[in-house]
Amino acid sequence: MKTEWRIFLVIATFLFGATVLYGAWTAGEAGGVEWVGTIALLLSFLLCTMCGGFFWFVSRRIDLRPEDRPDAEIADGAGEVGFFSPGSYWPFGLALAAAIAGMGLAFWQLWLVGAGLVAVVFAACGLLFEYYSGTRRTAEH
Repeated sequence: MKTEWRIFLVIATFLFGATVLYGAWTAGEAGGVEWVGTIALLLSFLLCTMCGGFFWFVSRRIDLRPEDRPDAEIADGAGEVGFFSPGSYWPFGLALAAAIAGMGLAFWQLWLVGAGLVAVVFAACGLLFEYYSGTRRTAEH
């Protein structure tokens, strides 16, 4: 996680510098700050700072991973990476629900935004609880 938070720190530093430079440049050229671009760069800086802060926080609480150690061998990273669902239709449903909500935003149809958000919540719950209910339920009892 050490590598990740450093990458986000570098990007956040660049974005902050770009925000200050862009704000000053547009204030001098146009006679006033161009707020849309300045706020977009500022929000991008804040998002990178938030992600980098999360990775920094997590990196302090876990042991070093093989990719964080300079003396690590390739074989140190071998083994199980995680569990990936072999065949699930929920990601497609989630993407479809997000597309419906996005379409509602694009055409400013609030009823479609509401229906899309309800569908997003339903699909996210279906994806999250896929292996806790139904035919794919794992026998833990």
